[in-house]
Amino acid sequence: MANDFFMWFIIFWVCVLLLFMSIGGYFMFRKFIKVLPKEDGKSKLDWQNHYVDTSRHLWTADSKAFLDQLVSPVPTAFRDIAKHSIAARIGQVALEAHANEVTREHCIEGYILATPKRDYRSLTSFLEKQKIDYSAFKHLLN
Repeated sequence: MANDFFMWFIIFWVCVLLLFMSIGGYFMFRKFIKVLPKEDGKSKLDWQNHYVDTSRHLWTADSKAFLDQLVSPVPTAFRDIAKHSIAARIGQVALEAHANEVTREHCIEGYILATPKRDYRSLTSFLEKQKIDYSAFKHLLN
C-alpha cells in the first residue's frame, strides 16, 4: 500500500516536472529564434534595439504616456518586453515616415503592426474601450 502510494507520488512529480520543463523550453526556444541572425546579419532583437535607439530622440512626454496606456493590458511580468517591442515598431514607423516626433498616429499604427494577428480581437476591444480612434488604420487589421 505504502509502496503504491510512493510510486504514484513519484510518477505525478515526474509528469509535473516534465510539463514545467516543456513550457520553459518552449519560451526559451522562442527567445532563441529571436536572437538568430537573418539574411542581413542582424537578428530580430538587434533590429528592435536599433529602432528603439535611433528613434529615442523623437519620443515626447505625450507619446511615452500614450505608449504606457497602450501596454497597460499586458500582464506586468511581460509588460517591459512588450513595451520594448512595441516601441521598436513605433520607432520604425516614425523613422520611415521621416517624422520630427512620434505622434499618437505613429503609436497606433506601430501598436497594430507589433501585435500578432491572434490578438487583434483584444486589441480592437481595448482601443474601443479606451475611446481611441483607430479608423485610419483598420486596413492593417486585415
